[in-house]
Amino acid sequence: MERKPRKAFAARLHLLLVVAMLVSFLLIAQQWSRIGYKVGLALLIASALVQVVFGNVAPEAGFARSMKQLALGLVVVAAVFTLGFLLTPVLVNLGR
Repeated sequence: MERKPRKAFAARLHLLLVVAMLVSFLLIAQQWSRIGYKVGLALLIASALVQVVFGNVAPEAGFARSMKQLALGLVVVAAVFTLGFLLTPVLVNLGR
């Protein structure tokens, strides 16, 4: 009996992120629990940010390479958000 080769870590995480986004949409769409809505919204924001970064990782990448690229990507996203936050007042004042 042959064992199937395991999927690479990156491919499994891609699938997990898609499932997390679908669950978050269901939690946001339900109308019975405000806590469920809040959890769904937080899950959607987190999984979308990670998906934006992780979408550029090759599906055949192993754990170490995936985590290295994920960390680098999250640093870049954080830097872009920070730069935008810091530049907004400057750009607003230029328009006055």
